[in-house]
Amino acid sequence: MKSEKLRVSQISAPVQQWYLDSLATMDAKDVERYGTFLADNCEMQINGNPWIRGKITILETLNAQWMSFDSVTQDLLNIYGDDSSFALEAVNHYRRNDGRMVSIPTVTITDRNEAGLAVSVRVYADLQPLFSTNDD
Repeated sequence: MKSEKLRVSQISAPVQQWYLDSLATMDAKDVERYGTFLADNCEMQINGNPWIRGKITILETLNAQWMSFDSVTQDLLNIYGDDSSFALEAVNHYRRNDGRMVSIPTVTITDRNEAGLAVSVRVYADLQPLFSTNDD
């Protein structure tokens, strides 16, 4: 994860550190540790796909998805919102399993509960280049 280009962050320093830690687990593809940032009743939606409900189901889904690429580095641009609900604008740089690099602009909206755990995560990105079989 790279935060050098982070221009705007409207969340407090402790919540920003919590969020950066959670994003670092994604870059490390550490699904078990990522689970420590989620409430048991967390829900996740990726683009317009059906909601994924429950921490265990989310982690199983992410584990399968994260196996479909070699690595990811998130380049953070802006975090808008407050400590309980915020949106991240980033560019995610993926190394596909075939070695090709693709960069995908991404917006992620996160809602946290009173205990500071994510209860809702919505990801919006055109993931087609990540899974494309075209050599264009």
